[in-house]
Amino acid sequence: MARTLLCFGDSNTHGSPPIVTRGEAYHRFDADTRWPRLVASTLPDWEVTEEGLPGRTAQFPDPVAGAHMDGREGLKIALQSHGPIDALAIMLGTNDTKTRFGATPGKITAGIASLLDIAMGLEMQQRHGGFRILVICPPPVLEQGPIRSEFVGAREVSLKLPALYAVLAEARGVGFIDAGALIQVSPVDGIHLEPDAHRKLGKAVAETVGRF
Repeated sequence: MARTLLCFGDSNTHGSPPIVTRGEAYHRFDADTRWPRLVASTLPDWEVTEEGLPGRTAQFPDPVAGAHMDGREGLKIALQSHGPIDALAIMLGTNDTKTRFGATPGKITAGIASLLDIAMGLEMQQRHGGFRILVICPPPVLEQGPIRSEFVGAREVSLKLPALYAVLAEARGVGFIDAGALIQVSPVDGIHLEPDAHRKLGKAVAETVGRF
């Protein structure tokens, strides 16, 4: 019987390509490119469910994009919409570094802790019969490209996240991947992943989940 992995994240889980021009039409990488689909192709005994929402944060309702960008509510909905699952991969934090949120590295990590509280709580664990969790720290942002004005000061904040995420993951007893040790964001917009980065990340996630 196939096991199920739920991938919960933002535009880099959704498969949004780097932004070339601000306000351009919606695009999405195809299934042969997106990292969750690459995990599925690598692990034939796993089904992979994609729950990537462009603009999603770990904890902030967005005054521009909407309150539904708050990952805490989104995770509850996802865990109640799908199931049963055997593993959950969470990759969030990039959008939390946006200038308008004014979030410190510690505050962003606290948002990830909130998501773990939801996922590891008795309600969700009982609903799915128990499941493993993998926290993925996104690669640091670059303050360049057409949306750089939204991320003023974000690189310094994002560079401090891997160490904090790692401590949190160890304390909670969940899996951890520092994506920034494997891949980089695209220099085109400083936020999104190029196809090769999707490939490398998919390989790393598949190796980790395959050991669950």
